[in-house]
Amino acid sequence: MIGCTCGVCRSTHPRDKRLRPSIFVDVPGHAQILVDTTPDLRQQALRYGITRLDAVLFTHSHADHILGLDDIRRFNMVQQAPIPCYATPPVWESIRQTFSYAFDGRPRLGGGVPKVEAHDIDGPFVVKGVRILPVPLWHGRMPILGFRFGSLAYLTDCNAIPDESWALVDGVDTLVLDALRDKPHTTHFTVAEALDAVQRIRPRRAFFTHMTHDLGYEETSARLPAGVELAYDGLVLDFEADVS
Repeated sequence: MIGCTCGVCRSTHPRDKRLRPSIFVDVPGHAQILVDTTPDLRQQALRYGITRLDAVLFTHSHADHILGLDDIRRFNMVQQAPIPCYATPPVWESIRQTFSYAFDGRPRLGGGVPKVEAHDIDGPFVVKGVRILPVPLWHGRMPILGFRFGSLAYLTDCNAIPDESWALVDGVDTLVLDALRDKPHTTHFTVAEALDAVQRIRPRRAFFTHMTHDLGYEETSARLPAGVELAYDGLVLDFEADVS
């Protein structure tokens, strides 16, 4: 946190150094898919050697999940094509307002604009043979999406899972789930609430994401039950994709 001198913010443990939440899904022979374009996208792509994007999926339109959209310009140049991007219509409305220069069609002097091929999410969809299942969630009073990729589900920025969505994550092997802190919050699961969701979903393994500096990696990990861990930057998870 900017201006903070707490133990976690001053920690030298590499897993206490956190960029904004995002995942990169690599299904060899099919697609490389990014979930959310964080303000740290350029740094994340350079650090982890991301050189191609076949699609971008958006969970919702908050700043920490969309403000890196301009950095897909480099992928446009490398791939010589627009990047297919997927979001719900309300999210597209917000993105088009925030990045109006990329959508208004006006000529620009100098620089460039991110070239986006916009697709609406309205149920399950397929990206280059990879089947993706949207999972409706609540982020406070805002409806957002998580995504299921075969045996893995990614549910960030949520404080409630609607009744109809529990069946959509039934049988997942690997769950990545929001767990902001211990103190209650109006738009995010606490650690205890996330553990309750894990107990109901019963994945083989679960990883908590979107933590604040209230949760140090080592001390928090020490009190989590077996099969539940804190996620960290650079974490690599193997899973079975749903492909055609």
